[in-house]
Amino acid sequence: MPGQLTHWIVFSSIVTVMLALDLGVFHRESHVVRLREAVMWSALWIAISLLFNLGVYVYLGSGPAIDFFTAYVVEKSLSIDNLFVFLLIFSYFSVPPLFQHRVLFWGILAALVMRAFFIAAGLALIEKFEWILYVFGAFLVFTGIKMAVRVEGQIHPEKNPVLNLLRRFFRVSKEYHGAQFLVKTESGYVATPLLVALVVVETSDLIFAVDSIPAVLAISQDPFIVYTSNVFAILGLRALYFALAGIMELFHYLHYGLAAILIFVGVKMLVSFVYHVPTALALAFIAVTITVSIVASVMGAKSTP
Repeated sequence: MPGQLTHWIVFSSIVTVMLALDLGVFHRESHVVRLREAVMWSALWIAISLLFNLGVYVYLGSGPAIDFFTAYVVEKSLSIDNLFVFLLIFSYFSVPPLFQHRVLFWGILAALVMRAFFIAAGLALIEKFEWILYVFGAFLVFTGIKMAVRVEGQIHPEKNPVLNLLRRFFRVSKEYHGAQFLVKTESGYVATPLLVALVVVETSDLIFAVDSIPAVLAISQDPFIVYTSNVFAILGLRALYFALAGIMELFHYLHYGLAAILIFVGVKMLVSFVYHVPTALALAFIAVTITVSIVASVMGAKSTP
């Protein structure tokens, strides 16, 4: 369909140009991302996402535009929880701030491919087995409950099967070698701790996608809306990480809000055969829940001596 092909071309062009500017111009040289730069990039990605949303409204109508914005907010909200994991990973492997942007850049590029696969698989399952929606719904409710009762803990890379597989093929050096992921030695290639951190980041995003993709599919099953909202949400993750890195520990109650969102979206899926929850109502619930959990976190932090 020419119109739909045009939409995909416009979307791909925007993403390609922005990534080229990001890596090839503004971050060609490794440097520590300061708060001001992070806030500016985060605001820029949000602005581009909203402009794209406006384009969806103009060319596809109000319904797809609301679906895009809701899916974007859901993905962006759930992404915040993943930022805590990034912080733990960088802390565990003592990744120098100088190279953290490089790890996140390549990690998120790989995530774009994984998201495309997960979304295609999810949509194919829904098309062939409509009842899979209820499985997704039950899974989201279970995940939400699990998130609500979880204990903030540590990461355990030694239990990561992907990392163990990497170590079967490469020796891992104990020292960093600048921004390199692999170093060639006389005995062959050696993986640096930076590559190890990247593998763990990728694995965590893979697990995160298993939770977030069904949540977005509860909002819309249009491949264009689902994938573009996902991409714009996760492309701003790097900047958001550096903007929030210093204050993330303040958000003690945020995971309760995210858990409530997952449970709400799961229930939305489960009751879809008897009642269709309007997307606008879902968006309002998500916005209120995130706002309340953030305000409660900040107020709680202020009252703590």
